[in-house]
Amino acid sequence: MTFLHSMVCHTQGIRLNAPVKWRGLDGMMSVYWDAEGQNGANAYYLSPDPRIVIFLNDVSSHIQMSNNDRIDTQQYRPMMRAIFVPAGVPLWTNFTGTHRFSHLDLHLHKDRLLRFLSPSIGASAALAALRRPVEIQDIRAIELLASLVIDEVCEPTKHALYVETLIASIVTALIDLPEDSCERANGRLTQAQMNKLIVGMNERSDCRMTVAEMATIVGLSESWFANVFKQTTGKTPLQWQLGKRIDLAQKMLLESDLSVAGVAAQLGFSDQAHLTKAFRQVSGQTPAAWRRTQQFG
Repeated sequence: MTFLHSMVCHTQGIRLNAPVKWRGLDGMMSVYWDAEGQNGANAYYLSPDPRIVIFLNDVSSHIQMSNNDRIDTQQYRPMMRAIFVPAGVPLWTNFTGTHRFSHLDLHLHKDRLLRFLSPSIGASAALAALRRPVEIQDIRAIELLASLVIDEVCEPTKHALYVETLIASIVTALIDLPEDSCERANGRLTQAQMNKLIVGMNERSDCRMTVAEMATIVGLSESWFANVFKQTTGKTPLQWQLGKRIDLAQKMLLESDLSVAGVAAQLGFSDQAHLTKAFRQVSGQTPAAWRRTQQFG
C-alpha cells in the first residue's frame, strides 16, 4: 500500500526552482526538491515518522540546523549532507546566505522499518536504532543510491520493489546499526567503531578532534556518542583525547630534542604551562620531571 506521510512544515524565504517530484511506495515516500533559500531563510519540520534527508551538494557552510527553538541561534550546527531524523524530533533550519540546493527526502513508516530491520538485528535493537539521530558529511556510501532513487522519482521506469530496495540499502548504510546486538543494547561503542576513532585520531598530527568530528567518524549524533563513549571507555571523549595527546607528548619528549615549550607548540597547547598542567593531570608528573625519570631512571 502506498504510504502518505504526514509532516508539519513551515518555511520562510525558500522558493522552488522546479516542481516537487515524489513517488509513493510500500511504507515509504520519496520526495525530490530543487529549491533556493534567501539569506535569513528559515524552516521548521516535525514528522510523526522517521525520515532521511540527503543533500546532493555540500550545504554545511550555508544552512544551519537545530533541534531546539530556532530563536536560540547558539543551538545551531552546520547541516550535514545526510541526516536521519527519528520520529517526533523537531528540526529548525536557517540560511546564512542565499543558496540553491537540492535534496532527497525519504519519509519512512516506523512499522515498515521495524519489519525490515528486526529479522536481522532483533526488535529491541531496531527500536533503539530508530530512536538515534544520525548526521554525516561523508555520503560516498549512499550518494549513488540516492541518485538512482531520484532518477526513479523524476522519471519512473522500474518496479516499485527496485526503488524500495535502494531505499532499504540507504537506511542500512546511514542509520546506526549495531554490529553486535548485545553490545549495542548495553549502550557501548563496538570495537570497530573504537578502531575508526583511533585511526582518525592517529591521522591528526596533534591528536586534536572535536566531539562532533569524533561522532561523525562513527556515524552517531554528538549527544548519543558522548553518552555511549563514556559507557565504553569510562572517560569523556575529551578526557580520552587528552590522554592520546599526552601519550604523543611523551613519545616526542623521549624521541626528540624538542623543549617542553616546543612539544606544547607542536601539539596545539596554548603554551608550556598549559601542557604542563595537562601532563601532570594525566601522568602525575611535569613533562620535564617525566623526561628525566625516563632518561635516567
